[in-house]
Amino acid sequence: MGLAVAQMGAVNLADTRAAVVRRLVEMLREAAARQAEFVVFPELALTTFFPRYWMDEAEAVARFFEKSMPNADVQPLFDAARELGVGFYLGYAELTPEGRRYNTAILVDRGANIVGKYRKIHLPGHADHKTEAPFQHLEKKFFEVGDLGFGVWNTEGVNIGMCLCNDRRWPETYRVMSLQSAELIVLGYNTPSLNIHWNEPAHLRTTTHEIVLQASAYQNAVWVGAAAKCGHEDGHHMIGSSMIVAPSGEIVARASGEEDEVIVARIDLDMGRMFREHVFNFARHRSPQHYRLIVERTGAGDPLPTPPVQG
Repeated sequence: MGLAVAQMGAVNLADTRAAVVRRLVEMLREAAARQAEFVVFPELALTTFFPRYWMDEAEAVARFFEKSMPNADVQPLFDAARELGVGFYLGYAELTPEGRRYNTAILVDRGANIVGKYRKIHLPGHADHKTEAPFQHLEKKFFEVGDLGFGVWNTEGVNIGMCLCNDRRWPETYRVMSLQSAELIVLGYNTPSLNIHWNEPAHLRTTTHEIVLQASAYQNAVWVGAAAKCGHEDGHHMIGSSMIVAPSGEIVARASGEEDEVIVARIDLDMGRMFREHVFNFARHRSPQHYRLIVERTGAGDPLPTPPVQG
């Protein structure tokens, strides 16, 4: 499968959706010219990362949320996908007909049909106004926890799963999809270089990003495609390091900068199958009766009782 990851440079507050979509279409065309069949775009790809700004929910909805998909602004991307025969993943802020708000991603097939939808589950940040912070991280204010679970869709003969940004840091995310025979997991992210909650060394922001993608790809025998929106958005810096990771845990393609950039790899789906048969053969080796605590507890608690040790 020809897989492309389309990293985006900054999308500033003054940028229109039409201008952003033109950038997406340009990258889609480049990916198609490089024989990609599927393109991964970032989280909240159509706007700046607005949860960094304090505002009321009504203002955020009016400025940054999509009431339908595709809509007139985004239709050119769907038209180009249909013309080129290339599928894609796209993240955006969704407003449902009932007025509910989600951080959402969609899976679009090579005929430009929306075949899958995911709503972000692991929302980071806070909901209160942290006046002392250099910026906010208000995903808990603007979005509800996703209600669709972690799905896997067979698209063009490939089992594809989706997640978003902070989801990639949680091992359960990948395991739930790999238990549904996912072969490829795709995600977009907007990760600030500065952590406002604790004094995290800047280099760890990229280091931990690499670790979770590589370890999760390996431990679940899946390919992973991760697309950043990065660079300085109105002075607020976000990491890049978009990449494609093999089931071996190896990084096979990686973005080199912090601007719009397309990386492409011809991914061998049989590699994942080999790891699922010979290393992580779930049916043969998993013992879920010993993992019950994972779903029984949310936070850490006391150690479980254990039988006495016999001398």
